[in-house]
Amino acid sequence: MDNSIRVGSQQGQADSPQFRPIPSNGICTRLGDKWTVHVLWRLSLANECRLRFSTLKKELDGVTQRMLTLTLRNLERDGLVTRHYFPEVPPRVEYELTQMGAGVLRALEGLNYWVRENLPAIEEHRRIFDEAKQ
Repeated sequence: MDNSIRVGSQQGQADSPQFRPIPSNGICTRLGDKWTVHVLWRLSLANECRLRFSTLKKELDGVTQRMLTLTLRNLERDGLVTRHYFPEVPPRVEYELTQMGAGVLRALEGLNYWVRENLPAIEEHRRIFDEAKQ
């Protein structure tokens, strides 16, 4: 069996480091959920990449308090954001994008570019497929 994999003009073996599947350990699932990239992107635009929970909630249209809490907790667990608690009255909590979180956004830039370039063709293929199924 041939283990060669061709990506563009590059060829390698399936067991070589550059062609191994991503050992995601849930990271790809996390990045693919509804709110993760929105939260990371919004934090990246903030002054010092830091925002209060209430500001994030207001600016992410449609996110529930529970879902935002879960998303931020998971991002904190993965090291993509840092939670800052201020014991004031009332208590204040801010979330900050970490270097690793900023790195994820940089890594996703290539995917974003690919989607923008290919979206018209993808939509056309979907249309043709859907029409054929009717």
